Amino acid sequence: MNRKTLFLISLLLSGCLGSFSQTPQQWRDSLAVLNKQISITPYSSDLYLRKAAVNIELQQWDYALDTYNEILKKDPTNLAALYYRAFVNGKMRRYDLSASDYEKMLTFAPTNIEARLGLAYTYIKRGKPTDALDQYGLIIEQHPDSAVAYASRACLEEEMQRYDIALYDWEKAVELQPSNNDYIYSKASLLVKMNRKKEARECLEELVRRGVATGEIHSMLMQCK
Repeated sequence: MNRKTLFLISLLLSGCLGSFSQTPQQWRDSLAVLNKQISITPYSSDLYLRKAAVNIELQQWDYALDTYNEILKKDPTNLAALYYRAFVNGKMRRYDLSASDYEKMLTFAPTNIEARLGLAYTYIKRGKPTDALDQYGLIIEQHPDSAVAYASRACLEEEMQRYDIALYDWEKAVELQPSNNDYIYSKASLLVKMNRKKEARECLEELVRRGVATGEIHSMLMQCK
């Protein structure tokens, strides 16, 4: 999987958690407190969701999955539990189950961008790039100002060697979020593939002006000679 895809997946699947920086031991301590609260408190979906979030931080996928299952038994329309159960199933490579939860969530919240991006990702992992492109098209129709949507589609189009269309989407992503250096680097990388080295170098020189260390993009600069 290429650098750009990894970046976008990380943004989608970890950025949504909104977690605080803690050590593994601090997370385990938090989990112990939550388990104790759950044992002495009447059922609270909030407590269960917080516990499952800590399970995710500790990469305890089975425990997180069991917790989301428990929540959804009591409240089948709990959108947070549906979303994160889909996320956990994805981490466990159960992409069909992950897709099913994203689809359920979208029946209740059809314009939810995170769920639709997640569903597109499951299509990619199941070897259905055309279906993934359809999802990205829906996202862009619903959220025309989403730089992440354009960038995600650009990643897939580039992997499918649809370079002209991918370049359009990278340019849209940069237009919508001009401060994002990753998007500019990704655009430069594609321009190199297209043998448009002068334009690629201009992108890289812009990154240098922004303070990106030359060493970080040295190999790309050399390809632009």
